[in-house]
Amino acid sequence: MKQKVTSFLSYLKNEKKASENTILSYGRDLKEFISFLEKTEIPSFTMVNKTTILAYNYEMKKQKKADSTISRSMASLRAFFQYLIQTGELSESPTFGIELPKLEKKSPEYLLVEEVELLLKQPKEKSVKGLRDSAMIELLYATGIRVSELVTLKEKDINLTLEYVECKNENKVRILPFGKKAKEAIEAYLKTSRPILAEKGTHKDVLFLNCFGNPMTRQGFWKIIKGYAKKAGIEKSITPHMLRHSFAMHLLENGATLEFVQEMLGHSDISTTQVYLRTEKENVKNVYAKVHPRA
Repeated sequence: MKQKVTSFLSYLKNEKKASENTILSYGRDLKEFISFLEKTEIPSFTMVNKTTILAYNYEMKKQKKADSTISRSMASLRAFFQYLIQTGELSESPTFGIELPKLEKKSPEYLLVEEVELLLKQPKEKSVKGLRDSAMIELLYATGIRVSELVTLKEKDINLTLEYVECKNENKVRILPFGKKAKEAIEAYLKTSRPILAEKGTHKDVLFLNCFGNPMTRQGFWKIIKGYAKKAGIEKSITPHMLRHSFAMHLLENGATLEFVQEMLGHSDISTTQVYLRTEKENVKNVYAKVHPRA
C-alpha cells in the first residue's frame, strides 16, 4: 500500500506540479489512513469500501479531530482513490457519495497598518541579518506573495528598474509590482548583505539566503517574524501568512477592487478572495456601532 501512495505523490509532483506543502499534506493524510487500515486488518486498497471510509471518518471524530482536519483528510482520500481509478487499480471510488463536513470560513487575522509599521522597524538596518530580514518582510507586505513563493525566489525574478517581481507558482506566473520602500530594502540587501551570505553556500541563484548561505526556509522565516513581533510588542499570534492577509485587507480598505486583490494574490476563484470583503464589512459595522449615537 505504501508503494501506491509513493507513486501517487510522485504523480502529484511530476504530473500535477503540486506544491511541496500539498504533497506533504497528502502524504501525511494517507499515512494515517494506512495505519487505520492496518489496525482494522484491511491489507489492500482494493478491499476498501464505503463502510471502511465511514468507519475511518468516525474514528477521526472519536479522536476529536477538527472538522477542518477531517475535511482535508477526506479530500486527500478522494484524490488518491481517483488516482487509483485512473491507473486501473479500481473501477469506482469508495469515497463516492460521502459528504465532507461543512466548514465555516473564518475571517482572516491581519495586522493593522500601525502594527505592520512597528514590525518593519525591528530589523537592524546595518547588520547582515537585519538587511535581509527587512528586504523579506518589505517584499512580502508589498506584494502579498505566499511565504513558499518568497523563499523560492531567484535573484533573476526581481526587476529593480521596473520595480516588479516575477512570481512562479504551479505553472502560473504573476508579475507583481512593489514600491519604493521594498525597492530600497532589496537594493540594500543585494548590495551589502547577500554577497556575504552567498560566500558560505552554493545556492548562488536563490534570492534570500540564511546565515549558512543556504535558501531560507518557511520555518526559518516564521521564527524570524515571531521574534520581531515579540520585540515590537505585538500581542497577536503572528505568522508570515498574516502579512499576506494584511496586504489584502489594506488594499481593500484603500479602495482596491476585489478583482485586483484576487489577481495580486493569485486566487483562481474569486470566492476565496471574498473572505477579505466580508472582514472589511464586519470592520465597518463594528466602527459604526462604536461611533454612531443611535447604533
